[in-house]
Amino acid sequence: MNTDFLTKYGYDLSDEAKTRNGSIRVVVGMSGGVDSSVCAAVLKAQGYETIGIFMRNWEELDEHGRCSAEEDYADVISVCERLDIPYYSLNFSEDYKNQVFKDFLSEYEQGYTPNPDILCNKEIKFKVFYEHAKSLGADFLATGHYCQIEFSKTDGKPLLVKGKDNNKDQSYFLYAIEGDVLSDVIFPIGHLEKPQVREIAQKLIFQLEIKKIQPVFAL
Repeated sequence: MNTDFLTKYGYDLSDEAKTRNGSIRVVVGMSGGVDSSVCAAVLKAQGYETIGIFMRNWEELDEHGRCSAEEDYADVISVCERLDIPYYSLNFSEDYKNQVFKDFLSEYEQGYTPNPDILCNKEIKFKVFYEHAKSLGADFLATGHYCQIEFSKTDGKPLLVKGKDNNKDQSYFLYAIEGDVLSDVIFPIGHLEKPQVREIAQKLIFQLEIKKIQPVFAL
């Protein structure tokens, strides 16, 4: 796969970087969509030992009796096999119901309008999922969120900051994540704007054949 074009998007593809990154294991939370697929592709291109994991947070059939999660996982499999990286599927449905959905219902009954994504990120993606990634020997967890991490000049602690794309910034979804977890998190596309991610996806489409990646004008 020719990925040399990624250098213009700020990715280091030098031999030195690839050698250094080769000893670093990164688990990528993959949904089957464009953002997480591009994350896995750029990490692989930079030489990281990359592992894709699909999270099932909800079990539900559509009106045709089909589980959308199965279709999403099929996309993840397609991407991972073409990238030649291992992949797994983990079911966190019970964790989601007990730690996110029940809280959402309780808050809603009291007249509040909670955002379940904030609690999901804190309790599931960056806690339960993070811990599982660590059990696989991961040095870092990577996701396709549009946000970035900077380190304090005074104490070196990680700071969550907005993504470059103001229209796609997701830092407000992640403010509740524990600081020590952020030290082991990578946001591979946080320094990009959505059109740039689409460009990368478009250039990889003939190689990856991701069903959810359509021509740029259709995204």
